Amino acid sequence: MNQDNCRIKVNLKNNPYEVVVGSEILYTIGEELLRINIRTGEKILIVTNPDVSKPYSRRFITSLKEAGYDANLLILEAGENKKNYESIALIHNAAYEHQLDRGSLIIALGGGVIGDMAGFAAATWLRGIDFVQVPTTLLAMVDASVGGKTGVNHPKGKNLIGAFHQPKLVLIDINTLKTLPQREFRSGMAEIIKYGVIKDLELFNKLENEEDLSNIYSIKECVLLELIKISVSIKARIVEKDEKESGLRAILNYGHTFGHVIETLCGYGHWLHGEAVSMGMVLIGQLALRKNLWNVDDALRQEKLLTKAGLPISWPKINNEDVLRTLKGDKKVDKGNIRLIVPLGIGMVEILNDVSENEIKSLLESI
Repeated sequence: MNQDNCRIKVNLKNNPYEVVVGSEILYTIGEELLRINIRTGEKILIVTNPDVSKPYSRRFITSLKEAGYDANLLILEAGENKKNYESIALIHNAAYEHQLDRGSLIIALGGGVIGDMAGFAAATWLRGIDFVQVPTTLLAMVDASVGGKTGVNHPKGKNLIGAFHQPKLVLIDINTLKTLPQREFRSGMAEIIKYGVIKDLELFNKLENEEDLSNIYSIKECVLLELIKISVSIKARIVEKDEKESGLRAILNYGHTFGHVIETLCGYGHWLHGEAVSMGMVLIGQLALRKNLWNVDDALRQEKLLTKAGLPISWPKINNEDVLRTLKGDKKVDKGNIRLIVPLGIGMVEILNDVSENEIKSLLESI
């Protein structure tokens, strides 16, 4: 086992776990499970998708079997349009077929969609069994795999059905990014930029100093590792203070409220999650300008950095009334009030709990 791997602890009172970040560590999965005391002989269901299964699943399963586990594979089609009840039923059917019991384990080997679905299936099988996140996309590495949010989409809104279910372990091997489509890589970069805006001016400056953020091959491996470690650490510290999103954790939703509206109204999968978040961040930046919460220079810095990462920044052509109606159904709405995370400057945000419908309408009409 590589002793140089970075181990980031998520110190939750009832469910502490580690996020292991490194290079060429994917096939240490068996050793890692033994290290966290997953008993040999336990049944394991690996949930993955075709693009991930082809290059990685054979050796991944071998690692588990060599460690003494009874591992089986379920290959599902991924994508936001597949993140639904039907896919959860397929995972539950496989869990039944392979006789997973309360000592068994589900492993999510894939991107954010696979992680969300496998985690939700684990949360609901036999009222909850353990699961492990092995993210293979940048977005899943820095965001979706950490923090315990699991779930599926509803036709009326993204992630409306779900549960908080913390993983036992997160294993991040950046080598899996080499088979990731560049558009998916850029989507993940949106979440890293988000961390800079909400919490870390130094991270934002570091990103600005990179020549090209839109291509994995233009970023040195050591730099990419550092960006992932910083992002995971930021999220871990926030989740530790607010596991169930009753307060502080809401700042992680910066750009997401409007991003989810885009994904819902344009059709799941039309825009990648990070692309929608990018457009949402820019719109919220404009709202912050209108309310004199931050300055034009910061708004332009945000837009310029998102553009450098190859991300869209222009609000798509969607009906304003549909936007308002979808916003009202968002899970972050509280007693009818639209709650938004707005920037005060690079590295600082605040939660606004009382943004009026008229303010949103005026903002949408101005773009």
